This record gives sequence, C-alpha cells and structure tokens, in this order.
Amino acid sequence: MPIPEFIVELREKIGHAPLWLSGVSVVIRGDEGRVLLTRRADNGLWAVVSGVLEPGEEPASAAVREAKEETGVDAELVRITSVDVTEPITYPNGDITQYLDVCFLARWTGGDAHVADDENLEVAWFEPDNLPSDLTDTSRLRLEKALQDKAEAWFSAS
Repeated sequence: MPIPEFIVELREKIGHAPLWLSGVSVVIRGDEGRVLLTRRADNGLWAVVSGVLEPGEEPASAAVREAKEETGVDAELVRITSVDVTEPITYPNGDITQYLDVCFLARWTGGDAHVADDENLEVAWFEPDNLPSDLTDTSRLRLEKALQDKAEAWFSAS
C-alpha cells in the first residue's frame, strides 16, 4: 500500500520535518511455531509485519489489516506483547518519522503467505531459533517479547 493519504497531506504542510505516528506490528505464528517475516522494500531488511494506523482506526483492526495487505494471510490476534517507541527513522526521500508501536501476537488462520503489496520484496516463514541475520532491530525486540509467551505486555519503564 502506498503512503496513506493523510500522511501525504501532512507532508505537504510540514515537508520532511519529524512526524510522530501511531503504528502496529504483528508477530504471526504458524501451526508449527514458525514466524512470518517480510523483507522490506525500503531498506532490504527482514521485519515483522507492521504499518501505520489510519485516523480513528483501532490498533487490533490495523494489525489484522496489515497482515492481510502485506502477506495475504489471515490472522487471529492473541494478545498485545509490547508497546514501544522507535528511534527516529529517516526514509530515503528525507522524511523523518518516529512511531509509537503496539505489537500483537497472532495465530495464522489461513491464506498462503506471499508478497501482497509493494512495500515488501519477500515473505517467508522462519523457525524462531533460526531467524535471518539481517532482521531489523525493532523486529528483534518485538519477536523477543512476543515469543516469551508471557501474559503481560512489555513496555519500557524509563
């Protein structure tokens, strides 16, 4: 999916200045415990499924939507696993963004995993103990917290 229209409109007003956004990510586990990752087109790195919330959108709805839009799979959310703030990100076009991210653990419920948008180059299942070395730092954190199978969500207390 291209840049959401509301962000395009904001960028027309603020240019490349830092923009604070709400995001979601989702760690999708398959039947055998493998996790679904995407290779991002913007940086070439592997990552968990993630995306920006549309204005007024519930985080849970956004997580399910992003899973379908990016990978073609259906997912059932299990729980929130972490809430964190990313470091500022500078995109190739010069836009600077920082995200408040709510991460969910989800169970794969159907659909064949494939590249379903223009934001990703590859989609693949990985064993949790054999993750790709070129994984984003934020995805490492989110996977670590989601795969601990703790009932409570992780957040930074500092």
